[in-house]
Parts: sequence; C-alpha cells; structure tokens
Amino acid sequence: MPGHHGTRIVCPVTWDDIGVSNSAELGCPTKVGRRRFIRHCAAVTTAASVGPWIVSSDVLASSGQLNILMWSGYLPPGLIKSFKAKTGIDINHTSIRSNEDILDRMKVTGGKGFDIVSPTSMRSLQWSSLNVLQPFDYTRIKNLSNVHDQLLAIGDAEWNFGANGAHWLPHIWGSEGIAWRTDKWTPPRDGEIPSFGDLWQPDMTGKVMIRPHSGMLGVGLFLETTGALSPGAMRQAYADEAKMRKIWAVVTDFCVKNKGQVKLFWNDADRQRVAMMSEGVVVGQLWESPPITLMRNGDPVQYRAPLEGPLVWVDGMSLSARAENLGAAYSFIDYCFELEPAGKSIDGGSEGQLWGGHGYNSAVTGAERYASERYAKEFASIYSRSPQVKLWIWPQEPHWYAGVRSEYTNRFIYA
Repeated sequence: MPGHHGTRIVCPVTWDDIGVSNSAELGCPTKVGRRRFIRHCAAVTTAASVGPWIVSSDVLASSGQLNILMWSGYLPPGLIKSFKAKTGIDINHTSIRSNEDILDRMKVTGGKGFDIVSPTSMRSLQWSSLNVLQPFDYTRIKNLSNVHDQLLAIGDAEWNFGANGAHWLPHIWGSEGIAWRTDKWTPPRDGEIPSFGDLWQPDMTGKVMIRPHSGMLGVGLFLETTGALSPGAMRQAYADEAKMRKIWAVVTDFCVKNKGQVKLFWNDADRQRVAMMSEGVVVGQLWESPPITLMRNGDPVQYRAPLEGPLVWVDGMSLSARAENLGAAYSFIDYCFELEPAGKSIDGGSEGQLWGGHGYNSAVTGAERYASERYAKEFASIYSRSPQVKLWIWPQEPHWYAGVRSEYTNRFIYA
C-alpha cells in the first residue's frame, strides 16, 4: 500500500527460498487440491482450445481499452507499453491513495466506469456486502499457476463472497520487520536472525523505535513464543471481540511495564530514516522501505525478517461487478501473472528506468528472474537467512477491531 509503506525495491529470490505460513495459519482451508485441479484444468483447456494461429478470445472480445482503479505507481510505464504492444488494449488508470478512496468511488458508482480495482487483502469484510465486485473465473487465467499458493489462498478463504468464488487475487506485497544499526548491535541468534523480542531486552533500553499498534502486535507474536500467550493468539484475536480484549490486555500490560525500552514512536517513512541515523535509535520495527533506502546509501543499517515472521500486507486485483471490458480485464490480469512482466514491474529489470517499476514484491513465483541483480541480493539478505522464517499476513479486519485496538494502544502511548 504505497500510501502507508513508501517506495520499496525488492529482490529476486524464489518463493521456495522463503518459509511461509501454512493455510491454517492464515485461517484458510488446508486442502488446496481443488484449487490446483481447477487451475490445471484451466491450463489444459486453454492449450487445447487456443492454438498459436489465433488471437486470444479475451482480446477479441475487448473494446480496446481497460479502466483500472489502482494505487499510484503500480502500473509502470513499461508494463502499460508492453501490454498495449501485445494486446492492442489501452489502459486508463485512475490513481488512488487509500483503501477508503477505492471504497468511496465504488460505492458512488456501483462499480460503473471501472473494470479492475485494487483492494488490500485485509479489507474483505468492508466489501462483502456491497455487491460491487464479481467472482473470478479461474479458467480464464492461464498464468494463475504462477501465483504463489499461500497468497492465492487469501482470495479463496477471505474473499469468497456468498460461496461464489474468489473476488480478489494477489498482486503486490510488502512487509514490516526489524531494522538495526550494524555498527551498534548484532542479533543474538548467530548474528543473523532478529526477533520482535529483541526490542524488549535490557540492552536495548531507550534505544527502540516502533509504531504503536503494529509494535504491540509484534510483542504479541513474541509472547506467543514465551508461553505468555498461546500459539496463534494474535490471529485468533481478530475473530472475537471478547477474546481480543483478553489477549490485548496481556500485550498492553507487557508494553506499559517495559515502555522505557522505547526511544520514540514513528508514523511515516521519513521519521524512520532520520531517527535511525541521528536520534539514538539502535533497533526498530519498521517498514521495509526506509531501512533499505539507508542500506543502499551505504549506511550501517540492516533490515531483516524476524524469527516470528514479518508482518505482511498484500494489495490485489478485483473485478468490478459492472465491468464493461471484461475480456480486456482478464487479458491484463493474465499478463500481470506472466513471469517477465511481473519481474520487470518490480524495478525494471535489466531495462531499469526505461521500464520503470512499482518497487514492491510480486505475488508471482519466479518473477525475480526478470528483476535486477540488486533486487536479488537485497531480498536474500532480508528473507532467506533462515528456513524457519515465515510471513505473517495481516488477517481480514472486523469493523470493531480498529476501535478496540486504539483503546489498548492509547493506554500504552499515554502510560
């Protein structure tokens, strides 16, 4: 989500190099045989019915244009140009800066005027009753098999409105993890893997930087490893308000007791960069973009996925219920799931600025082979140091959740 995470360039390491949380941890079905079967059938059907001598039926069915409501920067110039060259379809991009912006526009129009929109995965409950999206027909997306199963499972589980099928597909993701001054501190686990718990050790008193609500979530994940909370408690807190209050009370008590650890709270990317270099911060729980910028500048900073797993957001693509260019929409989504366009869209690959790039991680497995060499090195240093590191994907958020969470974060902030 650009409005929340800043610009981020990621790196080519295969998804197989990253241990990701299983479907059960996402609150998703653990059996994926049906999904894989459908995707396999889609590929077979496409291959059998579309020979190399004809143009895709989706392209023939399109009006020659596509209307996309999407985050600023997610459509690099090279992607638009190459998609036009391949399909003849023009992209009309309406830029948005927040999930609320997407929702407001879709509510006002009922979805008319847009073919593809780009909600964040955790917002599904805000969309489920609006009837402004339509489910995907997986058989029309031959490159769906390139999408990582763990991210695809989000749509199957959290965006399957009315049991009519997924209304969301993953597109781009980023993380929040641990950054530290390499000249002042080294993670205790072989000097490699940090933990959310490291921020709360005596040697870091007065040297820590966090964002209140996500920092408290990090505390909760750490407490799951100590036995103070049961395994999976922080994810279970999203299911029931009474349960959440019980769990967050434990987290808040810990944070208030140990507030002396915190040098400062951050709320944007600039604050993170400045505090890391000039305000006495040694270690922090940060978005990936600010510390990676410092790493590229040659500053003594490292960003890495913590032992408990980095907090991951995922922006996706959904079909408007009133899409007027449905064939073009499927052609575009399928193109986004091709390896080369997905990889070059990250940072331009070998073409660099001539292509442009959104700067985030791709949901396409293998896209890294078409991004830059620098991306590979950065990604490896962040996510591949330990096979035990998993991604902790933000769950769908009930309407009551943010308000209750604010009660507990305020207790911590003003303690």
